[in-house]
Parts: sequence; C-alpha cells; structure tokens
Amino acid sequence: MTNALSRLLETRDWLMADGATGTNLFNMGLSSGDAPEMWNEEHPDRIKKLYKFAVDAGSDIFLTNSFGGNAARLKLHGAEKRARELSRISAELGREVADASGRTVVVAGSVGPTGEIFAPMGPLTHAAAVEIFHEQAEGLKEGGADVLWLETISAPEEYKAAAEAFALADMPWCGTMSFDTAGRTMMGVTSAAMVDMVEKLPNPPIAFGANCGVGASDLLRTVLGFAAHGTERPIIAKGNAGIPKYHDGHIHYDGTPELMAEYAVLARDSGATIIGGCCGTMPEHLEAMHKALTERPRGPRPSLEDITAKLGGFSSASDGTGEDAGAGRRTSRRRRG
Repeated sequence: MTNALSRLLETRDWLMADGATGTNLFNMGLSSGDAPEMWNEEHPDRIKKLYKFAVDAGSDIFLTNSFGGNAARLKLHGAEKRARELSRISAELGREVADASGRTVVVAGSVGPTGEIFAPMGPLTHAAAVEIFHEQAEGLKEGGADVLWLETISAPEEYKAAAEAFALADMPWCGTMSFDTAGRTMMGVTSAAMVDMVEKLPNPPIAFGANCGVGASDLLRTVLGFAAHGTERPIIAKGNAGIPKYHDGHIHYDGTPELMAEYAVLARDSGATIIGGCCGTMPEHLEAMHKALTERPRGPRPSLEDITAKLGGFSSASDGTGEDAGAGRRTSRRRRG
C-alpha cells in the first residue's frame, strides 16, 4: 500500500517521531482526569500548537490527540458515542498542520488501549474490541490521517484485534507495545514474542516497536531484543524522557535534552528506524534529538554496558527472555534532572 510513511522509509535511514502528548497538554492547562480528546473540539488552537511543536522541532511523524478516543475509554466521560467524531477532528487538525509545513510530515492517528481486560478474565470479547478499534480507525481515516498508530498495548489479543480492525478500515498502520514489567509487557509479552506475533499477522504493521515503559535504558534493551530476533521490519523506539519524579503535586520527568539526544543516537544504532519520545518529551528534547541524529554519524550496535553508561541503569536484571541473565545487573541511576 502506497502511503506517506512508506515513501519516507524508502528514502531515509531514520525518521523522527514526536514527543509527549499528555505532558505538553498538562502544561497548556489540561486538568488531571479530563479527557484530552475533548480539547480537539474545545481548544483546537492548543492541539494544533501541540502538533506544531513536533513539526518545528524536526519530527517527520506526529501522533494525533486521540490516544483515549475509543468508545471504551470515552465512556468514562460519558462521551462513548463521540469516538468517531473526536478522532476525526484530531486528524483534521493534524492534516492542517502537516499540510502547512512545506515538507512531508506524516499524520499518525493515535489509537491507545481500550482499558478493558479480555475474556475469559474480563468482559472484552475479540469481536467487541475489533468493533471499538474499527470505529476509531474510520474516524481517523475520515480526518485525513496518513497511517494509524497503535500504542502502549500490553495484551497480544488487543494488538491482534486492532490489526483486524485496521484491515477493515483499509488503513496502513504501525503498532507499539509497552514493556514495563521486568522486560515484558504487563501481560507477559517479550520482545521476541512480539516479533513472532507481528510477523504472523494477516495484516502486519508497516513498523512495530516499543513505547513508554520505565525509562530509556529499558526501552533500548527491548529494541536490541527486537533486532536480535532477526526482523527486517522497521523498528520504532519511543522512550520516556527519563524517570518520573513526584514533586509539589506534579509528576516531572528527569530526562534532560542531552540525555534524550544520547538516547536517540543509541536507538538508531541499536536498530530502530523510527525514533521519538513518549512521556515527558518536550519540544526542547525533540530539538536535541533531531540535532544529534542529523549530525552524529551512525555507530556500532551498542552493548548493554554502553547503554547504562550513557543513560543509567536498567530497572530489572534481565529483559524477560532469560537470555541475558546477569548481563543487565541493576545499577544505581545517575541523577539526570
């Protein structure tokens, strides 16, 4: 399928994605507990400003403000019937910003988890999940998204349901999972298991990878796991800007622009093709990342020791596969804030 992202990937050996959505919106006045997707209608100027942050910093891809824009999540705000509409508006605003940029910028329709547990442990059936994701996908498609972007997924069942839904919408897609539990997703998926799952999908993503998690070091260890499994599909790395710290009633991430510049280069050298930030990643981080990716030559694949020396220690002793037992011994984190 010909699309803007695939065309960029044919001509570039790395692409930069965007940074945080929530962190930036909280800085603009979003209150904790509010649905960010409502701002697509209530504060479109702020959402366009969010998108422009990424474009101005050099991002080739930015995600729409639709992470929680599915019916299951919006039900918490009494807005479950507005899933398609709010997702469409998020993409329309993105299309406006991308088209005004003067270069090719990919509008990626963000699709987050439903927040429900799959049967038999929970109430969510495969058919219901496909319906939920399909509705949101159609809204993002109507709004002009170039690709769909599944993110922060823990359960393989949810990833597969989204893939099926995106096929129904006839949209290209990318998809990341969050490896935040001793090198695995919350539902136990390892980096190797994700590669196997992705390659067996009837409708595989253009690119796949990891986002969020517990820090840049852990995320890069997962990226190394993807690369070691022999995949030729482009890998996505979207790590948090350091580690969250609770201070004066607010959560702050301690990653500096300098640290995120190191992370970006290490991500590229570890095998990632699409590199961005997640929680805590602000415009100044993206600018430093873009500068480093542009100016610093590609280096050899880093070792685990290289990663910890530059980004700090891992949060767990292994990556969850058992293949590196003892290799990533926990070290005390250097203060980076």
